[in-house]
Amino acid sequence: MISLDTNVLVRAIAAESDADAATKLQTKRAQALLSSGRQLFVPITVIEELEWVLRGAYGMPPDEIAALFEDMLSVENLTVDRVGAVSQAIAWYRRGLDFSDALHLAQSGLCTGLATFDRQFSKVARRLDLKPTVSAPG
Repeated sequence: MISLDTNVLVRAIAAESDADAATKLQTKRAQALLSSGRQLFVPITVIEELEWVLRGAYGMPPDEIAALFEDMLSVENLTVDRVGAVSQAIAWYRRGLDFSDALHLAQSGLCTGLATFDRQFSKVARRLDLKPTVSAPG
């Protein structure tokens, strides 16, 4: 099994019309690896970073990122780390929660709450009635 770094997935996913020769070669190699049928692994940290890069650097809208992640979860030779938490995070992301926050909360399922000073995170999680509860400490 081969573990994938974020940059390999970005090269395979993101279309860059003005790419230089080195980037085009990386894109070709990344796409070849993903379509090779070899067993591949995506760490949860790569999923989190991938969302950030696609949204921040490439301007991909959240609904497209969520659809891409859902597609990744269905690829037979691709194992996504903590798939249950990632799947839950995608669902909450689609409902308006920041992806990183959704992933943090999804991995906190055995806890009674998640402590944060992020007011927006608390507000959205409360509005969506998500569990565990999200609130400021104290």
